[in-house]
Amino acid sequence: MADKQQVSKASTWWNGVKAEWRKIIWPTRDDLVKKTGVVVTVSVILGVIISILDFLIQHGIDFLIGLA
Repeated sequence: MADKQQVSKASTWWNGVKAEWRKIIWPTRDDLVKKTGVVVTVSVILGVIISILDFLIQHGIDFLIGLA
C-alpha cells in the first residue's frame, strides 16, 4: 500500500513539473544574443574598473608603507 502512495505522489509531482514547464516563455534567439552581449560587456567593464581600483589602492598602500 505504501508503494502505491509513493508512486502516486511521484506521479502527481511529475505532472506538476510538466505543467509548470509548459508555462515557461523561452526567449527568442535574438533576445538571448542581445542579453548575453550586455552581460559580457558589463562584466568586462566592471573587471577593468576593479583592476584599475586594485592597482591604485595597491600603489597607494605601497607608497604609505614606503613613508614609514
